[in-house]
This record gives sequence, structure tokens and C-alpha cells, in this order.
Amino acid sequence: MANDTSRPSDNKQSIDNLKTSGFERRMSIAKTSLNIGRRWAGNSMSGMFLDKQTREKRNQAFMEAQANYVAAELGKLKGSVVKIGQMLALYGEHVLPPEITRALQTLNDDTATLAWPKIEQTLRRTLGEKLSELDVDTTPIGTASLAQVHRATIKATGEQVVLKIQYPGVADAIDSDLALFKRLLKVSNAVPQTRALDTWFEEIRDLLHREVDYNVEAATTERFYGRLKDDPRYSVPKIIRDYSSQRLLCMSFESGVSVTSDILQALPHERRNAIGQAAIEIMMQEIFVWGEMQTDPNFGNYLVRISDDVSEPDKLVLLDFGAIRQFDNELLVIAHALLRAGYHHDHQAMKAAMTGYEFFDTMSDKVRSDVASLFLLATEPFSNPNANPDIPVECLDEHNRYIWANSRLHSRISEKATRAMQSFEFNLPPKEFMFISRKFIGAYTFLTVIDAHTNPDTLVRPYLT
Repeated sequence: MANDTSRPSDNKQSIDNLKTSGFERRMSIAKTSLNIGRRWAGNSMSGMFLDKQTREKRNQAFMEAQANYVAAELGKLKGSVVKIGQMLALYGEHVLPPEITRALQTLNDDTATLAWPKIEQTLRRTLGEKLSELDVDTTPIGTASLAQVHRATIKATGEQVVLKIQYPGVADAIDSDLALFKRLLKVSNAVPQTRALDTWFEEIRDLLHREVDYNVEAATTERFYGRLKDDPRYSVPKIIRDYSSQRLLCMSFESGVSVTSDILQALPHERRNAIGQAAIEIMMQEIFVWGEMQTDPNFGNYLVRISDDVSEPDKLVLLDFGAIRQFDNELLVIAHALLRAGYHHDHQAMKAAMTGYEFFDTMSDKVRSDVASLFLLATEPFSNPNANPDIPVECLDEHNRYIWANSRLHSRISEKATRAMQSFEFNLPPKEFMFISRKFIGAYTFLTVIDAHTNPDTLVRPYLT
């Protein structure tokens, strides 16, 4: 949830209550399920006498409409139902039909705010008398599916802080929300109830339970703060433990502009290049140095603090450490080998690196070769231009830096992956690879938006040994 100080946020609709009780949420989902069932039955009956081609075209359009209806109804609820939909949209593209994925991608955190009296009630219950030590702005500066952010001042010191206030009841509703969501997908007849889907729901359940535990997020934020406090390119909020708890997080206020801000777009190109390089370098450190990654590529988790001093770099502000994923050493060894093979653009080395996980070890030689080619394309921005003749000429500048905005990399990978999946029986990749893949896609979008050029040698050489 970004605290974009360049944008006002007091014009959102306010609501007095959340449907956080199990009964209210079950009623909302039940109503949606009933409507879906009626529509599905009507569509099946009316399509009985159509020819196969017309019926398939009609069913596809109907599926699209059903998916959009589900997303619209889910969007009316805050809490983990919305977060579940967002996570499935991010990570479930190999499990869900594209119509469902596209619809779930419309679920937005930037929804109605919870009215101040309810927020104040939550703060008073959490902080008790300590609330009198804070002067809290009643207008939120950020909203999300699980929490709302308010700016505040510590009266005794004048320090500016933000309070990330979890909506009442959302943590207790996670398990029931997951069951309701699965039931809704089943009623919609849109998604096969497979073991893969069950596995993903279990993964999402674990992620959500970690994300609503702000003691865990506070500790993670403090780790990243310690790692990056001496690097002038980054800023991480400082946790204020006196006003933090399992459901409330108090942090130093960090100003900045959003990734899509016109102010950022107006910066000289070399400054935007430096910001983009910093964004990729932090991701490399997450994977290859610390073994834990912030897996949510949402732009709202980042700000950029524009420097007024030309001798000081612009800062990438890292705001949210709730969706953190740890990776084991076995995976990190494989990831290092894949990166080295990508840097050298070596197909045989890439094939050799693909060992140690069941997903790779059960592949035939033909499938392994096809997937190695896919990985070579995915690592194009990290390859040595002198070793990779396949980089399109428009993707390199005069300094051999990679031009993300010209690459069409995401669509090229998607096209190649689609062709590869059509040529063999595709197994669901390990979840860890999906998390890393999604983070790279988020970084790709970030660098494309700011039109950054990055140096592959600077990015990869520290990890080649």
C-alpha cells in the first residue's frame, strides 16, 4: 500500500461496516453462487440445439461473463476473499482458465475505506491508553483488502509514522473464505476441482495466515532495514515496536511518488536507468544472497523518493514485507546454475542445470530441451550480449544495456511457453518457480514503465562464481 505523497486520497467512498462475520460472508457468496447456478442452467438449456462450433463460441463468451460477474461480486467484500482472488490471478495461470485469470486481475485494493469510527474503535482496542500518545489523521493514505493505512504523529517527539491497521475479523475469516471461494469456483463450473487446485489453495492459505501476522512482518521489515540501511539507493521503513502488535503495524513515514507518477517519468533517462538497475539488483539479492523474497509484484509496494541533491541517488522505497517467501538451499543452487547458463546463453548448461526437482527430473530429453530454450529466452536481460546473438537489435542501447521497453519479453515468453506446452504433457511447475517468475514479471513491468536500460554484467557477475 503506497503512501504516494503526490496524490490525495480523501475522495474514496467510505463504508461504516465490513462483512466480516461468517454468516454475512456466507450469505453474499451463497447469493452469488445461486445466481451463477441459474445462469449456467439457462445457458446449457438454450445451447442444446446449437451446432458444436457455435456452442463452443457461445460457452466461451458465457464463461467470460461469469468470470467477470464473480470478480465483481468478490470486489464488494474486503478481507481475504479479495486477497485470495488476487493471489490466484498472480500465481494460478497454470491452474485456472484464462477467462477466470483475466477477471480476477480486475480485483483492486484501492476500494472504499472503512469509516474512521470503526478504525478508531480498532485502534483503541489494540493500543488502549497508548492511543492518546498519537495524533492520527482520520483520512487514510492507503487501502487494501486486509488493512488500511493512516498517517500519525507521535506527540512526544513529533515523529511522523504510519499505522497499518488490519480490518477487524479478516484474520479469523481466512479459512472460511477459502472454503467459500472454492465452492464458488465449483458452482461456476469454470474450474476443474483438481489436486493442483487444492495444492494452490493450501499454499494461499499458508501465505495469508503469515501475511495477517504483523509480528512476522515487523521482524521481516527489520531484517531488510538492517540489510539495506547503508545503501543510499534504498529506503525501508523503521518499525516502531511501542505501537505495533499482531494486528497493528507502526512504521516510520516514508515519502515518495508512485512508479507511474508523471514526476518520475519526467526524470532524466540516466536517473531512471539507475532506479531500474536498483530495482533488479534488490531482487537478485533477495534470491541469491538472502534466500527470501517479497513475492508480491504490486506497484503499490514501492515508491520512489526523488532526490533534490544531484550528488545523492534517487531512492527506491520498499514498503510492504508481508508476502515474503523463503527458499531452501537446494533451490538456490539450481537458481544459480540457471542464471549462469542464461548469462552465457548456453543451452547445454541450461539443460544440465535443470536437475534436483521432480518437475525437471521427470522430463524427457525433448521436453528438457524445449524448457531450456524457454529459460534462455526468460534470462535474455541477464545474458552477456556478446554471447547471445538472439537478443533483438532493438533491445540493446549503445552501451550494450538491455532496453526493457523494446523487448516484448513477457509476450514472447508467453508465446513460446504456449507452443512448448502444446508439444508435451505439461506438469504444474514447482510453486517456488512460479513465485520467482511472477516477481520477474513484476520487475519487467516496472522497468518497462520507467523505460529503464540495465547492465547485465553489473547484475549477474557477482553471482557467477
